[in-house]
Amino acid sequence: MTEENEILDAKRKILALIPAYNEGARIEPVIAGASRYLPVLVIDDGSSDDTAIVSKAAGAMVLMQNPNQGKGAALRAGFYRALAEQFEAVVTLDADGQHDPAEIPTFLKAYDEGKPDLIIGRRQFKDMPPVRRLANTLGEKTFSWAIGREVFDNQSGYRLISNRLMMDLVDGDEAGFEFELEMIVVAVRHGYELDWAPIRTIYAGESSHIDPVHHLTNFLRVAWKTRRISKAP
Repeated sequence: MTEENEILDAKRKILALIPAYNEGARIEPVIAGASRYLPVLVIDDGSSDDTAIVSKAAGAMVLMQNPNQGKGAALRAGFYRALAEQFEAVVTLDADGQHDPAEIPTFLKAYDEGKPDLIIGRRQFKDMPPVRRLANTLGEKTFSWAIGREVFDNQSGYRLISNRLMMDLVDGDEAGFEFELEMIVVAVRHGYELDWAPIRTIYAGESSHIDPVHHLTNFLRVAWKTRRISKAP
């Protein structure tokens, strides 16, 4: 099978999901890169800029979500669409360029080799700015303690999620970035296989939509809830 045929075969089974909020200035190259390997669905999470227009012009399907509801809610909306159209799995990546679409084949290869239900893109923390390196290192250790097993780079949003894990997540509780933690908890509780794919660590001084205080509060809330569940008889 040629590389082109492998890509076409992947297009029939796997969908790229890009949640986006006010990313009109940065999303076009992400869509262009992802479209080389997979069909692309952008979930416009209540943007006030031209995210939807740019996304459609770049060749993506666009699902509008109004008002803004958070990354978790946007991903669940994408899961509903992927399940309705009988995709085998989705690859999620951010709209701001922190995830290199050229690494999608790394996820596809890992999926083809073992069919894990959740593949998380694992970054090199040493390549992050100091504050983010510290936050991610502490987050990794805290969440691993909470869930009772080592889970690397639990805050990475570059992931492959299987059809059956999506079905278990569409009625999830978390609407924001914490949904990605809930995703891991659900996978572990169901005994699903987790795997990791090495990805580049990309930071270019871009602004973030994350409120650090709000994010930390909710991260600790989810970690503590996870710990209580993990310790329950």
